[in-house]
Amino acid sequence: MKNRLIFTATLLVLIMGNLTIHAQVLTKQNKDSIIQFLFTSDVHFGLVKDKFRGKEKVPAYEVNLAMAREMNKFKNIDALVITGDIANRMEAGVQSATQSWKEFTTVFIDSLNIKKANNQKSDLFVVPGNHDMSNAIGFHRPMEPKKDPASMLGIYNLMFPKQQVSQFDSSLCRIHYSKDIKGVHFIFLSLYPDSAERVWLEKDLKSISSKKPVLLFAHSIPEVEPRFFENPNGIHDINETDKFENLVPERYKDGKDVKGETTIEQNAFAAFVKKHSNIKVYFHGHENFTQYYTYQGPNKDINLTCIRTDSPMKGRVSLKDETKLAFEMVTINTNTGTLTVREVLWNNNTTADQINWGLTNTISLK
Repeated sequence: MKNRLIFTATLLVLIMGNLTIHAQVLTKQNKDSIIQFLFTSDVHFGLVKDKFRGKEKVPAYEVNLAMAREMNKFKNIDALVITGDIANRMEAGVQSATQSWKEFTTVFIDSLNIKKANNQKSDLFVVPGNHDMSNAIGFHRPMEPKKDPASMLGIYNLMFPKQQVSQFDSSLCRIHYSKDIKGVHFIFLSLYPDSAERVWLEKDLKSISSKKPVLLFAHSIPEVEPRFFENPNGIHDINETDKFENLVPERYKDGKDVKGETTIEQNAFAAFVKKHSNIKVYFHGHENFTQYYTYQGPNKDINLTCIRTDSPMKGRVSLKDETKLAFEMVTINTNTGTLTVREVLWNNNTTADQINWGLTNTISLK
C-alpha cells in the first residue's frame, strides 16, 4: 500500500481565516481523479491602478506580477486559464499592444511557476478579449497606433505552436481550441459563442461522448452586448456613428443600434446549450467581479451555471477595496462528478502576503 502513496500539496486549510498550503497523502487513484486549475481574466496590461499595496499609480505589470507570485504558492495545478483583455485598448495614452504582450509573457510565462502533480509546468490557456481584438482590427475612437495585433498574434502563436503565423488575420486566425483533461472536455472560445463559433463547436463536440462534461471558457458574458457583433448598417464597417465593434463575424440581427437587445443572438446560443446537455459550466470575465450564477436565456428555458471572475486592474469591487482582489481556484472530482469553485482573495492583507477564501460553490457535473 505504501508504494501506491504519493505526496502532493493540494490540501488548502483555513487557519485563523488565512489560507495555508500543506502536503497531503493521496493514493494514485485519487490523484488521477482530481483536476485543479486557476482562473482569472481582464489583466489589462497598459492600465495603471490608482492604489496598490501602499503605492499610487501602479502599472498593470506590477499588479499582475504580484498576483502571479501568489499563484505560485499553489501546488498540483493542472492549468491557469485567462479569458481575455490581455492588453488594454490603446486609447488615451495607453501603451501599445506590443509592449503589453511583452509584459504579459514576462509575468505569466517567465515568472509563473505553478506545476502539475507530476512536477511538470502547468498548462496556460488564454483566449482573447474585446480589447485585444479591437487593437488588432481598429476601433471607432482614436487609438495610437491605429492598429496593433500583438496580443491577438501572441495568443494565437502561444495556443497553436505548430501553426505559427507572422501576421494576424481575424478571419483566418480563429482562436478557439479544446482539450480533454482527465475525462473533462475544456473548450476555449473566441470572445463569444456566436453563430460562426457554434459551427466549429458542433464539429468539436461530435468527437466526444455526450456523457462527457463540457466546460466553456469565453471573454464575453452570456448576455452578450450588441456592440460585439458586426455592424448591420451601411457597409458594415467600424465607424464613430454606429459604434459597432465587429468583434465576432456574426452580423447583429436585433436592430440597427448598439443600445438594443441581443434576444435573437442569445436565443440561438440557448438552443445550442439545450441541444448539448453535457455543457455544464460557462466561465467568463468582462464585467470584472466574482459571481457564481445561473444563466437562463431570454426565454428562461435553460439553466447554465456561470462563473465570472474579478479583474486585477478593473475590478468592480476590488478597484475600491484592494483586499477584494481575487482569482478563482477550481477543483473537479471526476469520481464524484462535482466541481468546486473557490474565490481566492490574494491581496486580503496588504502588509503581508496572506491569502483568504471568499465565495465558494459546488456544482454537479452529472
